[in-house]
Amino acid sequence: MSAETGTPSPKGPRPQGASPDGPSPDGPHPEPLRFFGTTWLNHDSGYTARRVAVAAGSLAAAVASCLVLRLAYQGLQIAAIGGFVSLLMIVMFAVCSAMAFRHTWDGFTSRPDPDRQASLRGLLSIGFVGSLLAYFLRSLTEAPGEKLHRAEYESARRQYDKRTTRRSGNPSRKRRA
Repeated sequence: MSAETGTPSPKGPRPQGASPDGPSPDGPHPEPLRFFGTTWLNHDSGYTARRVAVAAGSLAAAVASCLVLRLAYQGLQIAAIGGFVSLLMIVMFAVCSAMAFRHTWDGFTSRPDPDRQASLRGLLSIGFVGSLLAYFLRSLTEAPGEKLHRAEYESARRQYDKRTTRRSGNPSRKRRA
């Protein structure tokens, strides 16, 4: 319920320990997700519409990217550079896209290693279609990265609640025997 008006709050269920307006100012705060902000926490403020838009946008970007790659391939055919180079290009994009898909998909459930991420940057940029498809598929079920962020936030919330309940009371009034 809203404290000012006494009307029911439009937000859904909150994590334990969160105030009606969101997390307490003292405790941990949810990490915002790209395109979603912190709406993933309570699935409010157009969360479903954002998920639909992200899914449609990532699929449209993947289709447009495939069309651009098709034009590049046709350019190579017009240049008559040979079948081996054309095959090599197709294999390179397929392998890089598969690796980018897997890397992006794994990044939704665990934090990627920054050093490995930096070393794979070129490969991931070549396989951008795979990353877009992973983003599309994940956005069909949740905001991409929501499960990871929710687990981290709830863990931090539990630890914070545990620390604050342990310190309750005035230590100067402690009974001394």
